[in-house]
Amino acid sequence: MAEITTAEIREFLGKRQGMKVTLASIRKEFNILQGTKSFDAVRNIMFQLGEAKGDGKIVRPLGDGIYKVIEQVVPVSVFGVERERRPIFELVFPRDFNTMKEMNFAKDVVIREGDLITLGGVKSKGKTTLCLNICGENIDKKPVLMGNEYTVLITDDENKEKARYEPAPRFLHRLDAMDVNKDGWINWIDSNGNDKFILLPVRDDYAEHIVKNKINIIDWINLDAEKLYGIGKVLENIKANLGRGIAIIALQKSESANNPRGGQFVRDFSDLELLLDGYGSNEDNILLTIKGAKEKHSPIVGKTYAYSISGSGTKILNFREVRKCPSCHGNGYVKGEKCDTCYGNKFIDIKPSVDNPVEPDEQEELPF
Repeated sequence: MAEITTAEIREFLGKRQGMKVTLASIRKEFNILQGTKSFDAVRNIMFQLGEAKGDGKIVRPLGDGIYKVIEQVVPVSVFGVERERRPIFELVFPRDFNTMKEMNFAKDVVIREGDLITLGGVKSKGKTTLCLNICGENIDKKPVLMGNEYTVLITDDENKEKARYEPAPRFLHRLDAMDVNKDGWINWIDSNGNDKFILLPVRDDYAEHIVKNKINIIDWINLDAEKLYGIGKVLENIKANLGRGIAIIALQKSESANNPRGGQFVRDFSDLELLLDGYGSNEDNILLTIKGAKEKHSPIVGKTYAYSISGSGTKILNFREVRKCPSCHGNGYVKGEKCDTCYGNKFIDIKPSVDNPVEPDEQEELPF
């Protein structure tokens, strides 16, 4: 039998890009027996391929006779070919139900294809409200919904094969509250009575279920407390599968924390970061902070907004910009006493001015 050649091994490796191979697996593939010239030749060829420079390097040694086959990539020409300049992604943000106007920071942020928006919120502070409102406002784009609490598995004790997923009762109740046919404002179905959105019963491995070129809304991603660092890789894989679509990801956040769980690993892949906290003593009052924005028309990072939630957790009311109270500097107390300016809420409404005009229906100077 002729001695194995470099060309034969290259052909073998070319079909296994991105995979791991071993000297033993190569010898088995080519029926190479110990004691033959080819047995040692396999090791020598793989050594040379691993030491090669530039385009000639197709494997990376991992030790103990194990190699990672390098996935070959082709350089992307930027200006050498005609390139379409893709427009800004037209994402409609939720609206204030009182005025039916979009959240006023929407005009200042730029969302592009492939972007990832993170909603880091304290428990029961409006993450699902924002997710469902974003879905509803963009319903004609047939958005995709995945959520820990959107679906339930129904099993038949007598026939396990009949197990099926159904919309969770609370999820369905919220859709009903928003339904235009039930005094709401969103039309969830098309002319044939079919859903205008896609509901997927997914609770893990989200990247594998991302629908390319769509708005993918995930409410919410749950990771083990000891593996929060893993959120970075999860978000990276989600972004890699979006195509020309975008993703809105809800994440849990501890009270008063400056980032969602996962911290900097979340920030690394977020194109727009929104934080949701309680505002005042009423649990339905929300404080929204723009933590970060990669692209914007004006300096909005750090701005804060307040609003209320009603209608079974579906309606956003009295949305307006607020700022830290100048009397207590955002502490809520002055000399141990509740602040008389903000009433302990730490923030006050931004008053209208010549440089910062506010329309009459948006003027609300007192805190909750």
